[in-house]
Amino acid sequence: MNILVIVLAVVAIVLAAILALATRKPDTFSLQRSAAIDAPAGNIFPLINDLRAHESWSPFDKPDPATNKIYTGSHTGQGSVYDWDGKSQAGTGRIAITESSPPSRIVMQLDMLKPCKASNIVVFTLQPKGRSTEVTWAMQGPMPFFAKVMHTIFNMERMCGKQFETGLANLKTIAERSVAQA
Repeated sequence: MNILVIVLAVVAIVLAAILALATRKPDTFSLQRSAAIDAPAGNIFPLINDLRAHESWSPFDKPDPATNKIYTGSHTGQGSVYDWDGKSQAGTGRIAITESSPPSRIVMQLDMLKPCKASNIVVFTLQPKGRSTEVTWAMQGPMPFFAKVMHTIFNMERMCGKQFETGLANLKTIAERSVAQA
């Protein structure tokens, strides 16, 4: 009986510590990654501005190939919408391009419904740097208490940041290949 009491006390202390740490987290989060791509912004921009093209480079489409995908609105740019319903890791959500300024900036509204509800802003910026383009993929949004707890337990910045890095590397490969073939 004493061992059970000790185990329960330790679990309670750990939970209380996690909750206390979570209350100290900020109310918003931001995440960004950048990559230099040896291609003009004009070659990269269409790959981001067309939500259908994301399948060729975005790591978020890869975990569940059986995801139900619906594209509505404009084919590209502002008003383009992509809804998905995944059966496993992809979850359920919607992303819409809310601003498109060729060839330098694309803003998107990302609304996740499953596995956790979230509403975030995603911004891609393309900045010419000599013969290459620096592409920055950023995301920001509110961090409700449950998200603060998750960020306390898991390093969400590293997990999501790794996916951004993978996506930018894929984007780099595709854009640089298109320049080499031209």
